[in-house]
Amino acid sequence: MFQKVLEYAGEYRKTTYLSMVVMLIGIVMNVLPFLFIYQLIRPLLLGGSLELGYAAWRVAAIAVCGILYAVLYVKGLSLSHRAAYNTLKNLRISLQGKLERQPLGVIQEKGVGALKKMFIDDIDSIELLLAHALPEGLANLAVPAFVFLAMFFVDWKLALLSLCALPLGLVAMMVMYRAGTSKMGAYYASAQKMNNTIVEYINGMEVVKVFNRDGESYQRFEQDVRGYRDFTLAWYKVCWPWMALYNSILPCVALFTLPIGAYLVLRGYSTLPDFALVLCMSFGVGAPLLRALGFMSTLPQISYKITALEQLMGAPALVQTDRAFSGEDHSVSFEDVRFAYQEDEVLHGVSLTAPEGSLTALVGESGSGKSTLAKLLVHYYDVAGGSIRVGGQDIREMSVEALNDQISYVAQEQFLFNMSLLENIRL
Repeated sequence: MFQKVLEYAGEYRKTTYLSMVVMLIGIVMNVLPFLFIYQLIRPLLLGGSLELGYAAWRVAAIAVCGILYAVLYVKGLSLSHRAAYNTLKNLRISLQGKLERQPLGVIQEKGVGALKKMFIDDIDSIELLLAHALPEGLANLAVPAFVFLAMFFVDWKLALLSLCALPLGLVAMMVMYRAGTSKMGAYYASAQKMNNTIVEYINGMEVVKVFNRDGESYQRFEQDVRGYRDFTLAWYKVCWPWMALYNSILPCVALFTLPIGAYLVLRGYSTLPDFALVLCMSFGVGAPLLRALGFMSTLPQISYKITALEQLMGAPALVQTDRAFSGEDHSVSFEDVRFAYQEDEVLHGVSLTAPEGSLTALVGESGSGKSTLAKLLVHYYDVAGGSIRVGGQDIREMSVEALNDQISYVAQEQFLFNMSLLENIRL
């Protein structure tokens, strides 16, 4: 998933990697103070005393680490956001280019609301992955991993106790992911439906008022908004208890170390200085660990959105060339044309000819395919089989611009601009 998104980073991929390094150093600066605190405690635990110079240097080091942590962390975030926003720009430009090459009918079927959500909202959400989850998440995960490894060199028994809280927190997190992922498809489907309904409701407000259809139109609007609300609340209610559980357990690395470790010290299996050192290290890794794993809850959502974006960008492009119109005349012929909406074939080998200079009318009941034939003629879709020719030239062997120069098309649902009819027809 990370690699797919970073493909659009271009020259800013190095900036993303640099932000990870800077942020990693910053988090190390946030953990080091706990080691200096241990150095202050250790002489007291061994029955000694603290010299003023010894203590002053440790306190100064703690202050310097705090300042370096703030500076480096902010600098890392600045670099990651710069790279993230430029990557999103490249992603939108790429998506725009691929949308422009897709059949207009396929784009219209998706609906304005769904495209708006995908093009703006879903791409915006990837900023979390690039600016936070990738640099912050990996850096916050690397430091606790190193600290846990260091604990084993201090006292392997206390280190194992420090690790005991992690499986409990991870189990709660995995249960939350499984429950949340099962409802994710329905949640995003309801969001797209609501977006489409809102756009349609607003665009059709004038017609609704003129024909006094407020009740019927608002009922559908309200139904879709309430449906989205219900899906969202159902999703959250499943996740909330498990989220509270792992947020409570994961930061408490000393949950088992403190009581059982104290018992081991009393029984002589571990030393008091080692116990203090492991506790100090535990207090230092709790916050970074929770911050790192906190990003995990967003990854399934981001993965779902990236998959949807890939499907949108991976849709087949409209078959056309850069050639100009070179037909012998303006006669139109459909030759064994087949076409399907999704899996439902609506045209089954249609053949007909409209000679140049004639008036040809297609007459049939609603749903028989009249509008579909007209849309196929102006290359609104690609045919699934057969061919459509103008003057003997296949419409797929010319550009859409060249075809539009030869054909005027007025749709059933036509938008009229506030200008003369002549100017509207010219448009």
